[in-house]
Amino acid sequence: MKFKLIYPRWAKLDRQTEFHLPPHGPVVFAATLPEYVDIDFVDENLEEIDFDDPVDFVGISMMLTVQVKRGWEIADTYRKKGIKVIFGGIATMLHAEETMAHADAVFLGEAEGRMEQVLADFRRNDLQPSYDFIDNRPDIALVGPARRDILNRRLYNYKGVQMVDLVHASRGCRFNCYPCAVSYLGGRAFRPRPIETAVAEMAGIDNNRLFIVDNSLAQDTKWEMDLFREMIPLKKHWCSHPIEDKPEVLDLAAQAGAWYVYQAVFDTSDYIRERIKRYHDHGIGVEGTILLGLDSHTEDYIKELIDFLLEIELDLAEFTVLTPFPHTKAYTQLNQQHRILSRDWNDFSADQVVYQPKNMSPEKLQELLDYAWNTFYQDEPQSIKMAKLFKQVVKKEMEGDTFKPRDRSLSTQSFGRAVHRTDEHS
Repeated sequence: MKFKLIYPRWAKLDRQTEFHLPPHGPVVFAATLPEYVDIDFVDENLEEIDFDDPVDFVGISMMLTVQVKRGWEIADTYRKKGIKVIFGGIATMLHAEETMAHADAVFLGEAEGRMEQVLADFRRNDLQPSYDFIDNRPDIALVGPARRDILNRRLYNYKGVQMVDLVHASRGCRFNCYPCAVSYLGGRAFRPRPIETAVAEMAGIDNNRLFIVDNSLAQDTKWEMDLFREMIPLKKHWCSHPIEDKPEVLDLAAQAGAWYVYQAVFDTSDYIRERIKRYHDHGIGVEGTILLGLDSHTEDYIKELIDFLLEIELDLAEFTVLTPFPHTKAYTQLNQQHRILSRDWNDFSADQVVYQPKNMSPEKLQELLDYAWNTFYQDEPQSIKMAKLFKQVVKKEMEGDTFKPRDRSLSTQSFGRAVHRTDEHS
């Protein structure tokens, strides 16, 4: 069976560097397919889709809300040819009802142990409109190594520099943050993979640069420390979402090769100031992720926040505006208050204001987003910071060195910027 797996293109943000990470969802999904399935993967951000190429079955993997309309267009094209299409991925789960109008089937939830059933239905010409496993998650121990062999590796580099490979050590999140859909997508229970399994997958990746994409590593202290201990011999360099704010955890993370974290900066408190300092003291760079437009934000507060970011010496910063993605608390609240101004999913890119802010006009919030970017990078443009950091990454690897406490010589460029996130927390 020839199965064409497609990752739809999506528009880069205005401030976003033109590079591409190897997508995580499709390679994790591919690992759930049986051996008799011949997978032809197309990342439409880098390759054209050959709609005339003979294929038995098409799968469309959508991670981002800004991919869904293009995903629907692709599906419509194949279905007009009489080829059946199944959708999956995060954005499919967030937009399931609309997506069903463009699909022969939608798969909702985690695919481990479930695809034999789907493929059997396909062979019998009896695909179900929906395979809904959102509330029936498989045993996390079933998660095997992702099928990175389906990727065209030469496409994933930036000016000759190899991009990070994405890997995950857990699913689910015990937090339930206001703008985030993870509690719906993966559940409120923290579900770690067996450490030996996750570390074995990392060891088997032919790349010393990794992005651990777990929503947060700061969920269970013992698990986190055990994971880092087992990672030390790998001699990998990696970035991640937040690491727990404890010296013993940060020390192990540094020994394990942590060079960079995405850390939400949600206020101007001494706690945040010290949080960033502790990362730096352990040689771990920080890109602040700053969400603008919460109901507590005024124009003056946002300007004070930007001044604070410059004071605490963030290595980089990424600014977005609150975006009410479906199945988040933000969407529920703003929808009930009739404050959502657009439901054109192409606008839900986190750099466009699609709702009515509480304390200002949408136009003013859009102006403040530009102000934040321009002010933070006015002394040293983002491109210059990026070039310096790439140089440091390569130098560090050539030296074969690992991070030691109080070594601030390296933080990496925002390799994960292409991974659009709905939330981060402290």
